[in-house]
Parts: sequence; C-alpha cells; structure tokens
Amino acid sequence: MTMKTDYIGKPTNRVDGRLKVTGQAKYAAEFDSPGLTYGFVVSSRIAKGKIKSIDTTEALQLDGVLQVFTHENRPQTAWFDKSYQDEDSPPGSPFRPLYSDEIQFSQQPIALVVADTFEAARYGATLVNVTYEDAPFSTDFEGNREKAYTPEKYKSQPPPDARGDMAAAFASAAMQISEEYTHTSEHHNPMEMHASTAIWEEDGTLTIYDKTQSVQNSQKYIDQIFGLKPKDARVRSPFVGGAFGSGLRPQYQLFLTVMAALELKRPVRVMLTRQQMFSFGHRPATIQKLQLGASKEGKLEAVRHEAFGETSRFEDYAENVVVWQNVLYQCDNVAFDYKLIGLDVYTPLDMRAPGGSTGQFALESAMDELAAASGINPVALRLKNYTEKDQNEDAPFTSKELRECYRQGAEKFGWEKRNPEPRSMKEGHQLIGWGMASGAWEASQQQASAKALLTVDGKLTVSSATADIGTGTYTVMTQLAAETLGLQLEDVSFKLGDSALPDAPLEGGSWTVSSVGSAVTLVCDAIGKRLLKLARKVKDTPFATAGYDEVIFSEGHMRLRSDPSKALAVTRIMRSAEINYLEEEVTSKPAEKQKKYAPYAHSAVFVEVRVDEDFGTIKVTRVVSAIAGGRIINTKTAESQILGGVVWGIGMALEEESLMDTTYGRFMNHNLAEYHVPVNADIHSIDVIFVEEHDEIVNPIGAKGLGEIGIAGVAGAIANAVYHATGKRVRNLPITLDKVM
Repeated sequence: MTMKTDYIGKPTNRVDGRLKVTGQAKYAAEFDSPGLTYGFVVSSRIAKGKIKSIDTTEALQLDGVLQVFTHENRPQTAWFDKSYQDEDSPPGSPFRPLYSDEIQFSQQPIALVVADTFEAARYGATLVNVTYEDAPFSTDFEGNREKAYTPEKYKSQPPPDARGDMAAAFASAAMQISEEYTHTSEHHNPMEMHASTAIWEEDGTLTIYDKTQSVQNSQKYIDQIFGLKPKDARVRSPFVGGAFGSGLRPQYQLFLTVMAALELKRPVRVMLTRQQMFSFGHRPATIQKLQLGASKEGKLEAVRHEAFGETSRFEDYAENVVVWQNVLYQCDNVAFDYKLIGLDVYTPLDMRAPGGSTGQFALESAMDELAAASGINPVALRLKNYTEKDQNEDAPFTSKELRECYRQGAEKFGWEKRNPEPRSMKEGHQLIGWGMASGAWEASQQQASAKALLTVDGKLTVSSATADIGTGTYTVMTQLAAETLGLQLEDVSFKLGDSALPDAPLEGGSWTVSSVGSAVTLVCDAIGKRLLKLARKVKDTPFATAGYDEVIFSEGHMRLRSDPSKALAVTRIMRSAEINYLEEEVTSKPAEKQKKYAPYAHSAVFVEVRVDEDFGTIKVTRVVSAIAGGRIINTKTAESQILGGVVWGIGMALEEESLMDTTYGRFMNHNLAEYHVPVNADIHSIDVIFVEEHDEIVNPIGAKGLGEIGIAGVAGAIANAVYHATGKRVRNLPITLDKVM
C-alpha cells in the first residue's frame, strides 16, 4: 500500500480535532487534583483611591472558606520586583496584585477568597466588606486629549521619521483630504475565560495549568515573583480556547493562584468571571488624524498620520498605528506622530493585528475618500500609489504579490460592475454598497528551538514550548515534520504547551509558523542527516556516496533523488545500526540576509454591504479576501484563520464597543449580552483566495503568518462600502445604525 506523505499545501484536518469535539481536550480550569480548592476574586468598586478597611471576618466564618488573601495578609513568600517585566510588558511598572491599599482602576483585584467549593468561594466573596477612600480619577479618553504625551520608550517601534516637506506639499496639492477617525476600546472575549490551576505536590513543587500564549513567559513571571527555580514550577497549557493577544501577558489570576497554592499547600484553581475579563487588557481607544495631498490624477504628494492612543497611568502601551502608509503607498513628503493619553484604567493589551487593524481602518478610509473626491476607481488609486519597498526601513520586500491580490480579488468579487456613485445600487429598501481596502502585516521570524525523537518503529515525536490558541499549530507542525522525514501523519506527534520543552517565542505576532515551523523542519533535517550517515553503512546501500541534498524521504523510506526506486526503509536503517532511537535538538534563528529585506504579508479585501434605507441596519453580505501569505502549509486551517479574521473585522466595524461610564470609571457593558460580537446570523458569504507567492528569503519554509493579516483592512473596507451604499461617511467605529440613518 502506498503511504501518503506529501502534506504541505494540502487541506489537512486538525490532528487535535477529535479531542476537541469529543470534549477530551482539557483547558486550564479543567485539570483536577485530590483536595482541589477554589479561589474567587473580589474586585474593587471604585476606579481610584485607597482601601480604608477590608473586613474578612464574615467570609472566614462561612463553612468551607479556608482563607481570604488581601494586601494586609498576603504571604511574604511573594515578593515584588518593580522592575520585572514579562516578555510582552510595555515600559513602566507592571500591575502587582494585592501589593498595597492603593486602587489604580475599577475592578482591580483586592482580595482572593479560597474555599473547598467554588460556590462557597463565590458566596464568601460577597461577604468581604470593604470601605474606600475615593480619589479624583479620569477615564475620559477624548476629554484628556490636551494631556497627551510622547512616551520616553515605545512598546513597539516609534513613529517613522518624516521625509521631505509634508506641510508645503500638502498646501500645494490639488486634492486634499483632512479628516479624523476614531474608535472606542474593545475587549477580548474568548470562549475560554482566563484561569489557572496550580497543583501543589508533596515535594513543594508546582504544576501549573494556565491560559496563556507562552508557558515559558508564565513560568519566568512566577519564578521571578516567588523566587522559584524552573524545576519548582512547571507551566502547562496544552489547549487554549481562544486568545489572540489576551494570553500574551500573565494575567493576575496566575499570580493569585500560585500565591494561594504555595501558602495553603493545596491545589488551587482561580477562574475569572466574564465580567472580570473586562478588568484587564483591551484594544485601546484611538484618535487618528490623517491628511492626504494628491495630484488631480490621484498620485500622493503628502501624507500626515497622527494618532493618540489610550494607556494606563502605570505603563506606556503603544502600537504601530501610523507605520502603514510606508508599507502600502509610495510618497516622498510624509510626517508621523503617535502620543499617549494616560487614564485610570488597566493597561491595554495586544488584540489581533494591534495597531494594524486600527491604523489601516483610518488610512484605507482616507484613501477611499481621496478616490471618491478625485473620481478614481479605489483599486486604480492604490495601484497608482503602489510602493515596491518598505519606506519605514528603506528596504525591499522579501516578496509582495499585492498587485495580484487586487486583480484576483476584484475578479472574484465582480468589482468591474461597480457603479461608483453613492446610493446608486439598490434592491427594494436595501441600499447596496461595495467597498475595498488593502491590508498588511509583518511576517517576522523569531528564534525558536525544537526537539525530535525518532524511534526504531518509525514513530516520530517533535516538541517545542509553543502554543496552539486554536490556529492549528499542532497540525501544521505535524505536517512539516511528517513531510520532512517522509512519514505518515499518524506516525508523527507534536508536543507543545509545556515549559519543560525547548524554548519558543510568544505565540503572537503571526510568527509561530515561520519561527517554530523553521525549527521543526531544521530538527527533522538533523534526524535525516543522522539517518543518511547510518544508511551509508547498510550492506548494498545505494547511499554510499550520497550527500544530503541528493536524498529525499517519502513513504517511510530514504530515496535517491535522482532515482527514487533506490530506497531503504527508515526502520531498516535503524535496525541495521542496532539503534533504538535518534534524538536531536536545534535552535533556528533568522538568517543574516533577512536583515536587508522587509517581511510582510499583504491582502486586498472586497466587501458588499446592504443597508436598510428605513432602519439603517447594516449587513455584510459578501466578502472576498485575497491574501499573499507566502507558502501555505495547510489550506484548510489557513482558510479558517482568514475567515476568523474577517469575522472579527466585521465585529470591529459594526459591533464591538466597550462603553466607559466616566462617572464611575468602569466599562458598563462587561458581559456578552451587551458587548456585541458577530454571531452566525451576522455572517454570510466569505471567499478566501490565497495568491501564489514564492518567498525564499522570509524564512526557511517560505511561509508567512496568517493570524493577523485576515483582519487587516476589513474594517476599512466595510466603512468604505457603507459610504458607497449610503453616501454618508462614518469615521468612528463601530458603525451603528444611528450613525447612518
């Protein structure tokens, strides 16, 4: 029987799919242990001030309650280093739970009730009596614009340098666009809420199950704060029920769980409620001012992009909001600025395509306004201003098939049938609008390590301490390993989500496939080279003088590339050498030549909306997203990534909005009844096109990450389609019916 061993570029089912659909996949709050206890967080009712008193007497008298931890009695085993920052920290002083009586934001954790049952812990939390000393605070983003400041350090790159004379070029431009674009805060709402389970062992060590995008980041955080060694605290996270930024930083439930487990010498679980999920990390509100100056023919002559971003009082969180014109459109006279507005809130956090989905909404809206004002087709305008290099770094792209994205996307969508006049396309009471936008996202590679173990029965296990937040990491890494060594998918297993495994970067930034995937391929090649050395010693071997580039692996065999019929089974090679297993570990780093190039994925998004003329309701009825993402490893999981990004983009454009009550300094709609996200009824036809793109520079496997490019440009395309349908330009997200009626 011929074995199938060619997997790259094929639609492969998730190797972990059966575990998930049958409920066998375990998440952070599903790991049990004898004597498990439950912690429930008590949250502050005020936005700023001090705790005057905190009385835990009544809670401690409740049957089943073991302890109530507060700033007054937190164990001294916990120590705080103000300078310690995790791998995703912005500049500043990270929040330290239960550190003092100071309140820095509404819903700040101020106590942890631990009990034998979850119900007792939850009820006990209501019995903790707290009195506060209020202090003046401000959570009004727009109202604090005059207090905006330039941070000393940026979490991401600082605004690009200016070029040319923007002011003069804009003043003399025949076409001028000068507008402001805004959006409110948005909160992560993954299906799995943040939770940690710490299993305390008799020898004093901990096994911690955490919802995280980096088990090693969580481990380093715990080790630093509690003075532990890596062998004392092992962090695991085999499955993550959605994250896309919310799990990059260790959240406060991890600290509280470990603190309680060490003090009580009992296993402890802490899971946040849906309401408490709104007490940390969110996409920051932004205000963007864009000026475009162009010739009558639509050629850009001047661009100014300024942004204001929300941050907390204790950390300077900044995003790459204003860099995208330099990646997408050529212009010689440009100026950029990015300032922060400090508020009494928790520090914002990366959310899918942080800065990109935000900045590209404004940029692509402004480009559409320029197209409308100059009477130029929006696609033609973008082609007229196409850039062949990244002007941020003055570097050529590793590859860029954006032109082909425009062509294939427009053809699939039927863009040539578009009547450019607003309100010109209609069916009954439905105004039909067609809009489009460009998208871009970085395709970087990070250092990563992987280990491979091949046993004499032909079974391969590959491992790395990366994560799978639902994106398909398990599957893609299994495919890469199976194809590299020519094994059946069923004979390969990939391990992740364990801090004891080889080092891996944060699972974020759309770099996991390029980084960990390169390490997986490299370590399998190392096994292959070991096999070749052994094969040269087999009697009557066809590989006596063969180099590694002269052999291939397929169907469980090593074969001569020039004559695949000349082969030896991998199992035979190992048995002949009387070896039971081969093991290798490697570290993959970006190649030196990559520094001379700019790695980006690109997209062209085409959208159809239907707006009810009487009620102003908006439906996104068709989307075509054309993606240039390098080599596609798994077309099935890759398509799912783009579909998910488009759905999130629909939410960003039309629904998602964290409403701040500035009187109380608290997000009001902190639940899924009032924080709106897209549901099945909101989603209609979405077509994904993967444009062929060969890239031998971006990384050894030629793949670009797809996690974030799927949302880039979507909100802008929808806003442009709403304008085309209604003739009304909405520049503040989300675009709700009251804004178009």
